[in-house]
Amino acid sequence: MVKKVIKMMYKEVRGLHQAAYVLALFTFGSQLLALVRDRTLAHQFGAGVEMDLYYAAFRIPDLLYVLFASTLSVYVLIPFVSTRQRHEDGEGARNLLSQVFSIFLIIYVLLAALLILFTPVILPWLFPGLSSYSDSLITMTRILLLQPLFLGISSLFGVVTQLGHRFVLYAISPLIYNLGIIAGIIILYPLFGLSGLAYGVVLGALGHMLVQWPLVRGSALAFRFTFKLDFQMLKKIFAVSIPRAATLAMSQVVLLVFVSIASLMSVGSVAVFQFAYNLQAVPLAVIGASYSIASFPLLASLYASEQYVKFRIHIVSTLRHIMFWAIPIIGLVIVLRAQLVRVVLGSGQFNWADTKLTAAILAILVVSLCAQAINLLIIRTFYAGGYTKIPFLVTFVGSLVAIGSLYYLYIVYDPSLAVFSYLTDFMRLGSVPGSEVLILPIAYSLALLLQSIVLTIIAAYKFSIPFAWFGKHLLHATMAAVVGSMFSYTALNFFVVGINQETFIGIFIQGFLAGLAGLVGVVMAYYLLRTPELKEVVQAFRGKLFCVDVVAPQEDVI
Repeated sequence: MVKKVIKMMYKEVRGLHQAAYVLALFTFGSQLLALVRDRTLAHQFGAGVEMDLYYAAFRIPDLLYVLFASTLSVYVLIPFVSTRQRHEDGEGARNLLSQVFSIFLIIYVLLAALLILFTPVILPWLFPGLSSYSDSLITMTRILLLQPLFLGISSLFGVVTQLGHRFVLYAISPLIYNLGIIAGIIILYPLFGLSGLAYGVVLGALGHMLVQWPLVRGSALAFRFTFKLDFQMLKKIFAVSIPRAATLAMSQVVLLVFVSIASLMSVGSVAVFQFAYNLQAVPLAVIGASYSIASFPLLASLYASEQYVKFRIHIVSTLRHIMFWAIPIIGLVIVLRAQLVRVVLGSGQFNWADTKLTAAILAILVVSLCAQAINLLIIRTFYAGGYTKIPFLVTFVGSLVAIGSLYYLYIVYDPSLAVFSYLTDFMRLGSVPGSEVLILPIAYSLALLLQSIVLTIIAAYKFSIPFAWFGKHLLHATMAAVVGSMFSYTALNFFVVGINQETFIGIFIQGFLAGLAGLVGVVMAYYLLRTPELKEVVQAFRGKLFCVDVVAPQEDVI
């Protein structure tokens, strides 16, 4: 049995649709494990100080991961490696990977050593609200600094596994990462306390890397440390990767500042914000990341071959489908927010107050779901056209807006003010303590909405993208969202009778039936409006579902 599993993992997958199926299957599995991971954390700790420390400890390592993993991404390196393989030989391609590996190792080890040395100074300044627990925070952060090292090396391994068409091996790595985290919660925490949680993350990152190691070791591209560096070649790689890495890093900087402010609020504010952020990341990954990543290879090809009309048609088609899915999902998530949070997180130490706060944050965050998804597409549109500075500059300004808005709201926040009192009542928080945490998703969603609008306007001007269709499709999607929400809300109240809402099964059944009713309402609205995207989706599910380019998950959606 074990031999069969190993053989399956290392199987070469050559077919386009077969590879797409493998990646889709394992990506879905990784998302499910991520939800299991969050539920296990919520069950064990609730929204308490332990989770505040845990998520705060991630902020610096995650920022480093995004910076380095973007530089070492398969999307950056595979074209360079493939070129070396075609025009030189395997030794030239391996030498390129060896140089990138060596530069990464040298820079990261030096940077991590400095951070380990200065964490007692940096962390109390970054997270002043957690200064009473600085020893635990410092220890966890220092341990987690191993995570970007292992994941960075794993990104390089991914270049080899992708070029070797071992898509099962590549796709299974995120599953092992989440399993390591879960093992840390269940096994290592009882042994080592909070440090055990960090050890679990490192264990998962190590597994993410090691599962690919046997293949890499026996490959002609097996790289090694070297001091012989071709700085002209490395300069070309960094010229492509650094703007992209800087753009992705902005989101991590924003999250770092948001967690810093949240640490000054009520205990558990960091935790409920992060739990809600993780939940809204699921539909974002399914809709925004899927469409934008799948579109990128074709967009790049069309622009490079100067097929600008088809280029614009493809952008418009993708935008229409993003709106088709995202806007109704916004309505359904707002209506079903409490059921979603309770089903995914609601057990053990995660109490009803935690549920209500997390649900309220989720509802505000998901308002910007469509904007976030469009943002991912438009950024890749600029990349396809060879423009890397524009996304960085707009993202930088958007990040400043997010941070500035948060600081302003934090200063002026007063629960007795009419606007904040109304918001608290609207979200049904009542006397639940810690409602000041709502300013976090407000600032975040506001900034993403503005950033998406600005990027889209610039892209429309730069690439002559027509928007005459926009009003009609926005109206269709909004009407479908309203009808679906009404159906869902009605069903939610109807299925209260005879269902025990104190149990997981009861809440799951109520939420599932209400969600199903909402989907029926959305489909009916689209059908009556004769929305063309509905017909296209039906055709896709009849046999064209996997007719997309094979692409791997990217760092900003993992």
